[in-house]
Amino acid sequence: MAAPLHILMNPRDNVAIVANDGGLPAGTVFADGLRLVDKVPQGHKVALVDLPKGTAVLRYNVPIGYALKDIPAGSWVHERLLEMPAARGLEGLPIATVKPGPMEPLEGYTFEGFRNADGSVGTRNILAITTTVQCVAGVVDFAVKRIKAELLPKFPNVDDVVGLEHTYGCGVAIDAPDAIIPIRTLRNISLNPNFGGEVMVVSLGCEKLQPERLMPPGTIQIVDERSVADVGQSADAPLDVVCLQAENHVGFMSMIESIMQTAVLHLEKLNARQRETVPASELVVGVQCGGSDAFSGVTANPAVGFATDLLVRAGASVMFSETTEVRDGIDQLTSRASTPEVAAAMIREMAWYDAYLQKGMVDRSANTTPGNKKGGLSNIVEKAMGSIVKSGSAPISGVLSPGEKLKQKGLIYAATPASDFICGTLQLAAGMNLHVFTTGRGTPYGLAEVPVIKVATRTDLARRWHDLMDINAGRIADGDASIADVGWELFNFMLDVASGRKKTWAEQWKLHNALVLFNPAPVT
Repeated sequence: MAAPLHILMNPRDNVAIVANDGGLPAGTVFADGLRLVDKVPQGHKVALVDLPKGTAVLRYNVPIGYALKDIPAGSWVHERLLEMPAARGLEGLPIATVKPGPMEPLEGYTFEGFRNADGSVGTRNILAITTTVQCVAGVVDFAVKRIKAELLPKFPNVDDVVGLEHTYGCGVAIDAPDAIIPIRTLRNISLNPNFGGEVMVVSLGCEKLQPERLMPPGTIQIVDERSVADVGQSADAPLDVVCLQAENHVGFMSMIESIMQTAVLHLEKLNARQRETVPASELVVGVQCGGSDAFSGVTANPAVGFATDLLVRAGASVMFSETTEVRDGIDQLTSRASTPEVAAAMIREMAWYDAYLQKGMVDRSANTTPGNKKGGLSNIVEKAMGSIVKSGSAPISGVLSPGEKLKQKGLIYAATPASDFICGTLQLAAGMNLHVFTTGRGTPYGLAEVPVIKVATRTDLARRWHDLMDINAGRIADGDASIADVGWELFNFMLDVASGRKKTWAEQWKLHNALVLFNPAPVT
């Protein structure tokens, strides 16, 4: 039997988490002499000292709550014993105060990717069929199945065909101010690097989100072959639309044949593409966590943070998101901003989201799930401290509002809800070509549009879900690997996956979640 072990995140903390599988019974004595007075489940907190009523309970050297009653040393400290701190105000924050020295460049790392006409690089070569309204989803799904079965085998360089289906497009207040968020999200997803610039649209005909509104002139560009990076030499490409209500469609099969015929034209262009060696700086990585537990901030997220620093050093782009999961660390983020303007943009996004939650008469505490709490996370403050570490230590060089497209390198805060599906959808819109997703409770989450690398926080999860988890960060808590070891493992695995040399488990099983557009505007 393994020796009793608890993990302390900061020397000033007055609680630690129990690391042993299955937890530990009352009466267990640790090497430091601490005796458990309660049975404490794995990942849950134990009081290291007596905590009188009102005492700040510290984890990560941050008050994650205040004791609602006297808590003796050795007690199980859980959410019912804690009063959650109020949210940090958005005034008087440290602004660009952290001035780290320049990070040493990480050179010589490459992957095999698909270079696009606009200069971006795809990690996969996929035909995406954009839809303007949910009404056409069934027709597109039927057509995609036939395209995969009858056409795709003829185009061996094309990895997949996906329908960009969603629940938007009609029955919405499409002229409301916040309606721009779902519209630009879908527009920018259609231009994701993994789709090679081949934009194909299926429309119903009567919807509010008309194709020309979704993809206005100038959205799709053909760049002069003499200089793929010189958009000044670009010309508009015609929008390729199949409209189901068009008079030439007589019967359901007529619609399907029209979609398939149009798909052939795009498949031919995509099939002519070949992978080529490109620098690691062409990676655009979105990092996210879901089904988090107390080990998320101990193992997986710190390892992702280490890999994030490697990517930034290599000149790549990394996006971290999930507004409610970083809101309680806003002072940490604004202090790491590269400029006061970046800090102001982060504050703007936090303020917008605070107001959005207030409209629904909730606050950030609505974020935590029953699974989070069962995994040892008492509240959103504790969860936030473990979530932020995915961002590593690099300066934050930019901020994206929901649905915006990334236009710079470095570490970027992409403002999104914390919902796994919405966050992933918005990171796709930003231009993500590779996704890293950490989990402690376990989730089969995946995306059809981009490879999703799953990182387990615990060895027990990696063992039980051995054919769903790609990286086991639980080895850090086991003492079998360091944060740096797992960070480098993840970095090298990203290059292999981006090159097509390896597939993630989600890809192998073809697991994916539907796109979920963030629509804060009214539904009519």
